[in-house]
Amino acid sequence: MDVISLTQKLISFNTINPPGNEAHMAEFAGELLAGNGFSVRYYDYAQGRKHLIAEKGVTDDSKPLIFSGHFDTVPLGNMKWGYDPLSGEITGDKIYGRGSSDMKSALAAMIIASIGVPSKEIPEDGIRLIFTAAEELGCQGIQHLADNNNLPGNAGVVIVGEPTANIPAISHKGAIYLNAVAHGKTAHSSMPELGDNAIYKAARAIMKIEKLKFTQKKDDLLGFPSINVGKISGGLNINSVADHAEFTIDIRTTASVSHNEIINQMEVILGDEIKLEKLVDLQPVYTSEDDPFVQMVYKICSKKDIQGLLPLALAYLTDGSVLQKFYGNIPTIILGPGQPEMAHKTDEFCYISKIEEAVSIYKNIILNWRN
Repeated sequence: MDVISLTQKLISFNTINPPGNEAHMAEFAGELLAGNGFSVRYYDYAQGRKHLIAEKGVTDDSKPLIFSGHFDTVPLGNMKWGYDPLSGEITGDKIYGRGSSDMKSALAAMIIASIGVPSKEIPEDGIRLIFTAAEELGCQGIQHLADNNNLPGNAGVVIVGEPTANIPAISHKGAIYLNAVAHGKTAHSSMPELGDNAIYKAARAIMKIEKLKFTQKKDDLLGFPSINVGKISGGLNINSVADHAEFTIDIRTTASVSHNEIINQMEVILGDEIKLEKLVDLQPVYTSEDDPFVQMVYKICSKKDIQGLLPLALAYLTDGSVLQKFYGNIPTIILGPGQPEMAHKTDEFCYISKIEEAVSIYKNIILNWRN
């Protein structure tokens, strides 16, 4: 199976999260890898949801090269698609479908590159593919593997295949996801003075967040932290005073700030009317440009049109946050064929030429990283 056919096949699996349903796709990828000499293990995340870990040339003492990716995709959205989102339809140099850029094309390229390297040319520490369920809503899948002691052994370096248009990124922001809750007292809406409206409390808090500007030190690569309110709910019905309201807060952080400091700052700003519950707490990723692995990847990816874009840092989150920390701050690079600007969009696509280029890049990384 060539990389484009494999990308089409992976797109055809409906892994929209929620609910995910990644098990069938995980088993398909696992069978393909097992048939090419990889040892394969599955780990259940939930009903119908599986993680896949595949290894070749790895021993108990190995520190292998890790390829990291996820099976799940985001929902299709409300806008009508011009292409069947599960077809992998090809038009010119573009392959369309949900997950084509984020990030089934990278999974396909990682698989094809890995099985394309003869066993005798696998580096001495081997390679490990870690493909997870449940990434899109805050990297819960990879955290689940870590928390349950299912991430194996040691590791040497990590490549995360999130969409970068094949430009290696050495850093990305961390994330704090918070659920903010306001409590009140219900009453009939014709007598609001008898109640205590939780929606008003939430609204006051959200207005404070809208005006908030982080003043912590600016990070050289990642700039300042950012904040967004993404979801809100509350109330019983139209003719009652709301006794409950809640909303979510998404804070993207940099290596120059403390997560505890930011959470404490939010508690002070929002005051006693709002109670905060931490949902996700993931640190930023950073690897120095001077690291030999980074320099090797730069050389492999070297093209005139990317020179002015390096060093590249990303605003979005990846499983690299968990992997880099779990494996002792090892070199971690985000590098995938997808178009970053197409992630989560209607009529999502990836350039076929980028997918084919990614196979070559990944294969060269496998063959050269221990040199």
